[in-house]
Amino acid sequence: MKKVALITGITGQDGSYLAELLLKKRYKVHGIVRRAALEFEEHRLWRLRKIKNDLNLHAASLESYASLFKVVEKINPDEVYHLASQSYVTNSFDDEFSTFNTNINGTHYILSAVKELNKKTKFYFAGSSEMFGKTDKATQNENTPFHPRSTYGISKVTGYHLTRNYREAFNIHASSGILFNHESPRRGFEFVTRKISYGVARIKKGLQKKLKLGNLNAKRDWGHAADYVKAIWLILQQKKPEDYVVGTGTEHSVEVFAKKAFKHVGLNYKDYVEIDKSLIRPSEVNALLANYSKAKKKLGWKPVITVDHLIEEMVESDLEFVTNYEY
Repeated sequence: MKKVALITGITGQDGSYLAELLLKKRYKVHGIVRRAALEFEEHRLWRLRKIKNDLNLHAASLESYASLFKVVEKINPDEVYHLASQSYVTNSFDDEFSTFNTNINGTHYILSAVKELNKKTKFYFAGSSEMFGKTDKATQNENTPFHPRSTYGISKVTGYHLTRNYREAFNIHASSGILFNHESPRRGFEFVTRKISYGVARIKKGLQKKLKLGNLNAKRDWGHAADYVKAIWLILQQKKPEDYVVGTGTEHSVEVFAKKAFKHVGLNYKDYVEIDKSLIRPSEVNALLANYSKAKKKLGWKPVITVDHLIEEMVESDLEFVTNYEY
């Protein structure tokens, strides 16, 4: 009998890659989407285009306990992957209330539904390296103290503690994956990596003259989303629920990312990148670097795709996108 999985945030980058992985593993895959996504499929479901007919999509809202409860009750999933959130850090400064409402209440609602309906359901919470924020540790692991520097980071810390509490108080198989930055051609245009790859493609095609960026010195541990969803799946296959840091253990600055992207198309980034101070966060996180030794040891997981390959894939994808839709 096929396992049944429910994915919140299935229309996003991680959700789409995870859905593909679970389908390959012969799962019956359900996803929660906003009603608007079903009404404007071409725009909202583009990441699922190739697999949409193999999915079961349900309209519900993270801000409505009743709608989430109804979906969980209807499908009785073996595994719930809670990936949905307001995930753009910069936006979280501008809209704190919405970020808290979606990210904290949404997590609480899903956990509560699982507790009330079937405590044997396994639950995964998508944590973030932004939870560490202002850290004095050279690398971050599962024992590193949290010091979030954004509304988004605070909401993720809260979701992490909610997940841990439900695990300890109600004996639910509930685990968190603290994922460091992971990108792909499916990344949203608002994220700096996609902004760079898309900007490079448009500049190469003569459609744009400059690329405005904020803090070039910010350093991140960047991996590929297709690698990371394998770790997400492995976390829920463990006998004992635990929390895991997932990353590459390598670090690059925004400046280096831009340099590599421009170099891929034969351009010098210094000729095109301009600093826009309005793009710098009110409270910046300067450096984050994963120590994923626990995931490597207990899950048998390690990243496969290098940052160079990631950048090349993103730039090539955006060159194709610009050529087909803008050029």
